[in-house]
Amino acid sequence: MSKILVVDDEPDAIAFVRTVLEENDHEVLSAPDGESGITQAQSEHPDLIVLDVQMPKKDGFHVFGELRRNEQTRNIPVLMLTAIADRTGIGFDGKSMAEYIGSEPDAYIDKPVDPDKLRETVARLLS
Repeated sequence: MSKILVVDDEPDAIAFVRTVLEENDHEVLSAPDGESGITQAQSEHPDLIVLDVQMPKKDGFHVFGELRRNEQTRNIPVLMLTAIADRTGIGFDGKSMAEYIGSEPDAYIDKPVDPDKLRETVARLLS
């Protein structure tokens, strides 16, 4: 069983990801904001982090950067989820993030998330 940390400020988004991933026998932990997400990643050592971009306290870009700079968390795969394109009309992808942060997430999915795409992406990242 893989341990997956979902960091998102929207309870409905966490519930959706939890439902999809628990169907595949993953243990799902959650954090409601970026700061607590970093703390949980360091203490729980998940196999994968599913990270929202737009959150209070620390957004997903800053959280991702901190995860990559920290010895304890730098090798944990990160799947970024966001609704930036839907909310603003501005597209954003892993390559753009690499240019902005200096590192590219392991995968990137736009919200609303297709459950099959989420399952396939998580399986690929955990293999």
